[in-house]
Amino acid sequence: MRNVKTFEGICTLLRNHSYKLTPQRQTILQMFLEQEDRHLSAEELYILVKNQNPEIGLATVYRTLDILAEIGVLLKNDFGDGRARYEFSRKDERHHHHHLICLRCGNVSEFDDDLLESLEAVIIKRNKFKVMDHDLKFYGYCQKCEEVR
Repeated sequence: MRNVKTFEGICTLLRNHSYKLTPQRQTILQMFLEQEDRHLSAEELYILVKNQNPEIGLATVYRTLDILAEIGVLLKNDFGDGRARYEFSRKDERHHHHHLICLRCGNVSEFDDDLLESLEAVIIKRNKFKVMDHDLKFYGYCQKCEEVR
């Protein structure tokens, strides 16, 4: 699947998977697109959406995020803070990206260099194991939090 990050492209994908494009889903999707560089939890997205449309419930946000993950638009991540966080899928990109997670403020940023390619090659050769994907997370302190520590 290619990387679909336009409102129209995602709407088409929803329809192709027989999901209705309700006004609530449109609002949630639009807000997620506006925040595309963040790794939002359902609760964080709900707070943002609630300001635009007070009738949208948290359950609707959860369901919409789960649907978008199910059809491959979003990835659901666990960064160890007890909440699932979502980001756009990058299935069309050759290289993986990794996450830097601040233990103090919870900020999540991305590290795009894939330094594990040589390790994957060793695993394939030594273990006859075809690596399809990997996930790497670094936990520490962002620059701002390290300065006040």
